[in-house]
Amino acid sequence: MTEQARRPLPHDYHPPVPEFTVVSDDVAPGATLKDDQVFAAGNVSPHLRWTGFPEETRSFAVTCYDPDAPTGSGFWHWVVFDIPASVTELPRGAGSAGFVGLPEGAVHARNDYGSKDFGGAAPPPGDGPHRYVFTVYAVDTEKLGPDSDTSPAAVGFNLRFHTLGRAQLIGEYEAPDGG
Repeated sequence: MTEQARRPLPHDYHPPVPEFTVVSDDVAPGATLKDDQVFAAGNVSPHLRWTGFPEETRSFAVTCYDPDAPTGSGFWHWVVFDIPASVTELPRGAGSAGFVGLPEGAVHARNDYGSKDFGGAAPPPGDGPHRYVFTVYAVDTEKLGPDSDTSPAAVGFNLRFHTLGRAQLIGEYEAPDGG
């Protein structure tokens, strides 16, 4: 992000909730995303596994958000919710074409690319490193309410009122200037 202050994360505007842990075989905190997690090179969603969430959790939601996108509102790369509470791990590619490993009943909402899947990193060339915030939400209801045609903002609105706990993992990606 050239000469701009880093923007806040979406849940910075939500009430505080307990934190739990999310880890990945594919994303290391603060490290560069893998090539196939980039829009032009594969759009493969990363493996995620979470622990330590509140006992009363009834379902989970997972999002990937770039707060540094030059849009004024960031960019939503992945929004999936109604993941059953018994599921504490998504395999690599669960949000990608075919949804292999995505649990039955989980709902993909539209991302900001307009598709209902994981859309990889795609910052403008030369814009500097962007953060890709993978967040797992512990939700107090089995069904969040929205359907797959709901915008990421509306899903976030529902999550604001139903989140019991939150875990996040942040990777980065920078497209070379090319000039």
